[in-house]
Amino acid sequence: MKIVKISLLILSLGVMASCKKEKLDPVGDIPGLGGDTWEPTVVDKWLLDSLTNPFNISVKYKWDPHEVSDQYILRDFVPPREEVVISLMSSVKKVWADNYIAERDTVFFNRYSPKFFALFGSAIYNPANGTKVLGIAEGGKKINLLEINTFKTSKDAGYKPSDSTQAKMAFHTVHHEAAHILHQTVLYTPEYKRINVGMYTTNWVNYTDAEANRDGFATAYSMQDPNEDFVEMISIMLTEGKEGFDRLVDNIKDTSTRGTIPALAKSRLRQKEAIVVSYFKTVWNIDFYRLQERVRKSVEYYIY
Repeated sequence: MKIVKISLLILSLGVMASCKKEKLDPVGDIPGLGGDTWEPTVVDKWLLDSLTNPFNISVKYKWDPHEVSDQYILRDFVPPREEVVISLMSSVKKVWADNYIAERDTVFFNRYSPKFFALFGSAIYNPANGTKVLGIAEGGKKINLLEINTFKTSKDAGYKPSDSTQAKMAFHTVHHEAAHILHQTVLYTPEYKRINVGMYTTNWVNYTDAEANRDGFATAYSMQDPNEDFVEMISIMLTEGKEGFDRLVDNIKDTSTRGTIPALAKSRLRQKEAIVVSYFKTVWNIDFYRLQERVRKSVEYYIY
């Protein structure tokens, strides 16, 4: 017992000796901890009038790395440039939202559209396999759009034809992620998964799009799993248009490294096309080919 008391006494004396008043330097406000405010800008007003009020869609462009899931928080991010936001979201609205509304109606779009966009200046890079993440859909209600700082359309000053690649990728990403929400709501027919059965692979990063085409996939990323295959088909068909997709199929001339002959690869893509078209008509009452025509015209408006 004495040992305990002595120990406690020594501990208490140590604490008393170490406690003294110190003057701390003032700490400035830390953004994101709550209570911080800012005056609405032209960008904020445009987002409110064009997306939030009519569609209940909010867009967060002010910097917050925690808007991505925990697995990405420690990655290096670059904040979005404010001057890019209106150009990006106005073109997204025209290429995506306006066309679904025109082909179906506002009620449908408001019900099945994601309600929150978070914007990031750079992509998420995966050094382990050399890939980068350009978009993330979360829970059917949110889309993270990345690498927006290099986004530019033909309506922006300084636009070059080479900028069309990034613009098309942004449009492709939005249609891809939005299509996830549709199939997560009503799943496509199981027949789709049997078209390329046994050919899906986590090593899709080792294939080019042209090599993937030779096995009956729209893109290399389609090879990851049937769900990604399905939404990649939708996005490619919409953003490339009928002529672009037909050209993709017609350009398959060689047998794949896995032994798929051109006729079989083309047949697989046409089977997938038919299922996508039927899915949109029977499940959502949307004429896919008319939607495809609308989307492609919108894409061309921004890249030519």
